[in-house]
Amino acid sequence: MERWEAHGNVYLVAERDLTAEDVRIEVGEADGIVQVIARGDDWADVVIWNPDGSTAEMSGNATRIVAAWLGAERTRVRVGAREVVGRRTGDGQIAQELGEVKVFPPERVAGLEVTSVDVGNPHAVVLGDPRDLPLIGPLLETHPRFPRRTNVQVARVDGPGRVTARVWERGVGETRASGTSAVAVAAATHGEGEVIVSFPGGDLLVRLDQGCAWLTGPARRLA
Repeated sequence: MERWEAHGNVYLVAERDLTAEDVRIEVGEADGIVQVIARGDDWADVVIWNPDGSTAEMSGNATRIVAAWLGAERTRVRVGAREVVGRRTGDGQIAQELGEVKVFPPERVAGLEVTSVDVGNPHAVVLGDPRDLPLIGPLLETHPRFPRRTNVQVARVDGPGRVTARVWERGVGETRASGTSAVAVAAATHGEGEVIVSFPGGDLLVRLDQGCAWLTGPARRLA
């Protein structure tokens, strides 16, 4: 398996059959394993595994890693029914069209105001101090309000088009960055336009237009 990194998110890329038990044994300290189940020169169908052996419906950073792994100028990466179109930019990053984003009205959950966002996978965004993530993340991930669990972000708006956030990924715990989390945070705090979301792993650029999202960031092979 090859080891890849995208903004602090580390994934292993495998071209063989995997079971949940295989994943739990082999994932090590990575944030997950991307299983490539079919591929061509510029496309791939993948399954995204979390370290606990569960699967994710979507991952911006993982699909960007696959786009970089394919090596083509333009790529299509399918995760279930969702297809992510990517293209290489002039500065070596990859711009991805992630598709539809749904933002739901804020609600009270466990005493917190939470905005749920669907980016092909579930997110719960809380405005506050990102340092509170270690308390808020596990509380909301497994809350009965989210019977299939949820990804959690605690975000602080720093100004127009700028947000600082930390992310607690479902089935993983805290990670240094997350592509779909960046989209969720941008959508919950800004709605439209370009937003730079700063994670401990670095900045991701999100563009929101008429309910659809584009995400730009790097990906590189580690080993």
